[in-house]
Amino acid sequence: EATSFVDGTGLATAILGDSIATNLFMLGYAWQKGLVPLSLQALERAIELNGVAVETSKRTFSWGRLAAHNLAAVEAAAKPTLRVEKPVARTLGEIVAKRVELLTAYQDRTYAERYRAFVDQVAAAEKAKAPGRKGLAEAVAKSLCKLMAYKDEYEVARLYSDGEFLKKLGGQFEGNYTLSFHLAPPLFAERDPQTGHLKKREYGPWVLTLFGFLASLKRLRGTRFDIFGRSEERRMERRLIDEYRATVATLLATLGQDNHAMAVQIASLPETMRGFGHVKEKNVKMAKERETSLLAAYKSPAAQSVAAE
Repeated sequence: EATSFVDGTGLATAILGDSIATNLFMLGYAWQKGLVPLSLQALERAIELNGVAVETSKRTFSWGRLAAHNLAAVEAAAKPTLRVEKPVARTLGEIVAKRVELLTAYQDRTYAERYRAFVDQVAAAEKAKAPGRKGLAEAVAKSLCKLMAYKDEYEVARLYSDGEFLKKLGGQFEGNYTLSFHLAPPLFAERDPQTGHLKKREYGPWVLTLFGFLASLKRLRGTRFDIFGRSEERRMERRLIDEYRATVATLLATLGQDNHAMAVQIASLPETMRGFGHVKEKNVKMAKERETSLLAAYKSPAAQSVAAE
C-alpha cells in the first residue's frame, strides 16, 4: 500500500526537456511523500551549494513535489510532449536513409554518401557469404554512423542553433525565462586539480550567437584548420572511425554462416562507447578490450567450430 509508481524520467523529460533532471524530480517526489529525513530548507541549501543550474534544479525539485501531491496535474502539464514517439527505422534501407540525413546535416552529402557506400558493401558481402542471415549490415549501419557523428564542438553548436532546440523550449515553457549553459570548452576550461577533468562553467544566452557562428565552421572539421580537432579526444574519435572500418573488413574476409553471429556482436561494440570526455574514454577502452577478445575468438577455427555446434 505504501508503494508508489511514477514515470519520473518521462515526466521530467517532457516538462523540463532533459532526462538528467529525473534524479531531482524523484527527490522532490520522495520528500513530499515524507521519505526523505531532511528539511526543505536543508535540501534547497544543498542545491544552492552545488552551484549548478540552481534555479532550474529548484524548479525540478518542486515539480517532483507537485507530482507527489497531484500527479494528474503534472501529467497534464507534460501531455503535449509526453508519449510522442518518433517513427522507428526497421528495415536496413530505413536505417541507412535516416543516418544519411543525419550525417548530411552533421557534415555534408559527400560525408554521408561515403557512409552509405560502406554499408552497401557490407550488405552485399553479408548476402553473398552468409545467405539468409541478417543483422551485420544493420549493426554496421548503426555503429559506423555513431562513430562518424561524434559530438564535437561544431555538432554541439549545430544542435543548439538549428532552431529545433528553441522550438522545443517554446513548446514546454511560457513567459520570460533565461537560458544558461554549463560547458567545458577544451580550449578554455580549467582542469579540476582533484580529478584532472575539465570543469564546467555557466554561460548566458549570448552563447547561442556563438553557437550559430561555430556551426557554420563545421567544414573545417578534420582539416588542418580545425583547432578543436587537435585535442586527444578528437584524435581518438577520428581514429576510431578508421579502426572500425578496418575491423569490419577483417570480419568480412572470413565471414560465413558459422561466425555470422559473432561478427554481428563485434560490429555492434561501438554502441557501448557512450558519454563524453573521461567517461567516453573509459567506455572506449572497455569496448576495445572486448573487441580484442572477440576478434581472437573470431579468427580461431576452434572457436568457430564450437559456435557452429
